[in-house]
Amino acid sequence: ELALDALRRGAGAAAGLLLLLLRLRLLAELGARRDKAPKHRHHGAVGSGGSAAVEQQQQQQQQLASRREEVFKPLLVAAASSAQHVSNKHGGVSTCSLSNHPHRITITTRSATSPWLEETRRRVSLGHQLQYVRLRKFLHQRGFTSSLLQPALFTDTGRGLQTLKTIKPCQLIISLPESCLLTTATVLSSYLGQYIKSWKCRLSPLLALCVFLVCERHRGEASDWFPYIDALPTTYTCPAYFADGVLAVLPAGVRRRASEQRRAVRELHSSSRDFFGSLQPVLSQPVEEVFTYEALRWAWCSVNTRSVFMSHPSNNFLSGQDHYALAPFLDLLNHRPDVQVKASFNDATRCYEIRSVSGTVRYQQAFINYGSHDNQRLLLEYGFVAPGNPHSVVYVDADLLCDVLRGDRSLDQKRKFLKENNFVHNLTVSSDGPSWRLMTALRLLSMPQTLYRQWKAVLLGQAVCEEREEWSVHTAETLCQRLLQDTNAALEKISDLLRQCDPAVREQLDVVQSLRQEERCILGRCLEALRGTVRQPDEALPCQPDDNDDDDAVS
Repeated sequence: ELALDALRRGAGAAAGLLLLLLRLRLLAELGARRDKAPKHRHHGAVGSGGSAAVEQQQQQQQQLASRREEVFKPLLVAAASSAQHVSNKHGGVSTCSLSNHPHRITITTRSATSPWLEETRRRVSLGHQLQYVRLRKFLHQRGFTSSLLQPALFTDTGRGLQTLKTIKPCQLIISLPESCLLTTATVLSSYLGQYIKSWKCRLSPLLALCVFLVCERHRGEASDWFPYIDALPTTYTCPAYFADGVLAVLPAGVRRRASEQRRAVRELHSSSRDFFGSLQPVLSQPVEEVFTYEALRWAWCSVNTRSVFMSHPSNNFLSGQDHYALAPFLDLLNHRPDVQVKASFNDATRCYEIRSVSGTVRYQQAFINYGSHDNQRLLLEYGFVAPGNPHSVVYVDADLLCDVLRGDRSLDQKRKFLKENNFVHNLTVSSDGPSWRLMTALRLLSMPQTLYRQWKAVLLGQAVCEEREEWSVHTAETLCQRLLQDTNAALEKISDLLRQCDPAVREQLDVVQSLRQEERCILGRCLEALRGTVRQPDEALPCQPDDNDDDDAVS
């Protein structure tokens, strides 16, 4: 009965152990019967006495076989039913049989197309590892317990949290007490508080948290926060970490913003050296060896990629808005763009709470949503890309737009007009086609200078004549083709770099490669959408409408 119960619950190892005990019991019974049976020695040819002995032995074997059937038949039938139940539940096929071996029952499970088994192979529990055991103990001492989630390693996202029970819609996923959150209040109340409060200039909340992380990592196991520090990644795939060769294969707009991110971290490090020097009394090594650029970069990425939004009251010691909170264990939850959750700090319970909107099936990865971000923003802020992200777009850089339209003599005036009306940035294409902003900007760029009085009307949505509309669509197609050429060239370069790079750079290139591959798909679909809507003229349209067109050109 215990074996069957284990089978029903899918505990194959437990069922196997119990069946082994049954087999041992049967062997003992068979051994006892053999000991009681008379022993016969045969020498030479079998006579009448030998024949009788053989017949007696055959009768005993038949009796033992009958006994075996009697003992195992009910178990076999029930085990077959239970095993098939487990297999049906998880998409497989089970068979049970008595094998030719006199003391063996065989239960075979065969999976044809089992999503459950496939999903099981895609995750590995991390809950038994020392760093996560220490983290759970650390949080338990501060009032946090969770029977819903456990750390696991997933093939598609890396570390994440796996559900141990089905999470129902509107159910609380996690509730992390305020005492578990690492905020600027934590920093100011620590041994660093007096140094921050007495410093001649106010620190930003971000810098205060970075300093605390660097100091606590330096203290090692002596730190109260060591279990959390030890569970943080040792490196990141944010642009602040990118090598020059990786930056070079980013899309133009992302490359500029990534360079700005690297520059911002370097400037923060150089401008804070005097304050770092004031912390020498709390350090066991020279400050230059502790507060390196690499250490600050690690802390900066830890705060920027792993903190949750939580408003804090202003104080007299820090400058700027304070909305950071590092949330141990909770920060293992990964992002998925199609998941909906409600997340906020509950003033009544004094816990940071995340509640599921649609629920999660047992043993699957629990996801949250960082916001409606496209893949470029996800890469810049968090260092990853979401495959099939419905919010993803490809940006049309202003420099590319100017290069495509460099033959237009009035381009500078039109660019100035677009800039004054906030139409230079956020020009995008998606899988569905060019954005409204891009098409509106192109319609204005199709207008001759003689129709300057009507430029504003076009930006407000005024339709243009059919010829100018077709020119705008063809120009959008040209932009997509140029972007696609750049993307394909970048992917070829990435393939070359991957063959000769070290593991750290490989991780960075993998993220950029994912971004470029996603954008290649978007551009391909956008071109299909454009070609499906454009009426092909009998002859090619001019690259730019003639400035001598009269005032009737606008519909």
